[in-house]
Amino acid sequence: MANTDSTPPLPVTAPLASKKENITPVNSKITELNESRAELRNRIQGLKQDLESWRSKLDTQVKIYQNELSDLKKTLNVEVEQLRSEFQELRNTLQQQQEDVTASLSNLGLQDVSGDAKEAHDSKDSKKDEGAHSSPIEVDETEAEN
Repeated sequence: MANTDSTPPLPVTAPLASKKENITPVNSKITELNESRAELRNRIQGLKQDLESWRSKLDTQVKIYQNELSDLKKTLNVEVEQLRSEFQELRNTLQQQQEDVTASLSNLGLQDVSGDAKEAHDSKDSKKDEGAHSSPIEVDETEAEN
């Protein structure tokens, strides 16, 4: 069959020329993308370094705070122990003073009022206990003998 188109055939070189023109923008795009990629890599690397630096500083700060807290805890424990010791000394001193006052009153012929009240209370309790022990059983035995 014969070619019935009225258009002349295209020269073979025309598609090659248009491909070269298309290749140039693609190459420039690839170059731009590679440059952009390199910039992004550099930025990412910088951010990673910043992050590592911040972590290091944070770790250092945490260690400093831990040491300070440990020192404060030790200091607090020492102070608490000193206070306990001082309170014990005060307690002992007060007890000794109380004993001295009681002894002085005894030497003067007076007795400690609280001691007298306690002795009187103790003697009442012992009399009650004696009465409770000699209750119904002993009474029943004496009645049985009569």
